[in-house]
Amino acid sequence: MEANPIIAPSILAADFSRLADEVAAIELAADWVHVDVMDNHFVPNLTIGLPVVQSLRKATSIPFDVHLMITDPERWAPGYAEAGAYNVTFHAEACENPVALAKTLRAAGSKAGLAIDRDTPVEPYLELLPYIDTLLIMTIKAGFGGQRFMPEMLDKVRDVRRRIRAKDLEVRLEVDGGIAADTIAQAAEAGADAFVAGTAVYGAADPAEAVRHLRALAAAAQSSHD
Repeated sequence: MEANPIIAPSILAADFSRLADEVAAIELAADWVHVDVMDNHFVPNLTIGLPVVQSLRKATSIPFDVHLMITDPERWAPGYAEAGAYNVTFHAEACENPVALAKTLRAAGSKAGLAIDRDTPVEPYLELLPYIDTLLIMTIKAGFGGQRFMPEMLDKVRDVRRRIRAKDLEVRLEVDGGIAADTIAQAAEAGADAFVAGTAVYGAADPAEAVRHLRALAAAAQSSHD
């Protein structure tokens, strides 16, 4: 039985000129808010960084799910934990010692997440599951919002879910990329229990209602699959 589904709207799809208002619009409906930090180096895009997270943290009580698509996460990740992020996820491809960084993040006050990009096999990282709190599987290529969901990535999700069950681990299994009303059930059936949704939430007329709808779809898929 998977944990209750977590819906984490991505503010990458929000109006950057009104971020506090955009977070407030989903605050009572969403579980987390997903913050995509890109450095124009690890990925070919530049978004928001620590000062925005620090100021936004003061404007809302919703847990921050920070996704660092950056090089040298050992240097920068602890600052996001210290800024009050609930979960800080860094990329396996950018980190030489994920277990050490996970320990550092936990010591700084956040949960630790490991992200696996589209072209990275998940098998080498299955042994790390006992040392992290969240494993994020990219269902697109990291770096841009609004991409089309890639169902072929769900084999990775299934592999991770099997290992979590076999070892009876408490690890959130998160998916990010193209998650919407027509794809979330597939991801939930594969074993995901946390879902990042950008355009599907912030492109909707009522973002909070979109969040509730996505959660209901994920929960129904989980219960039919269990």
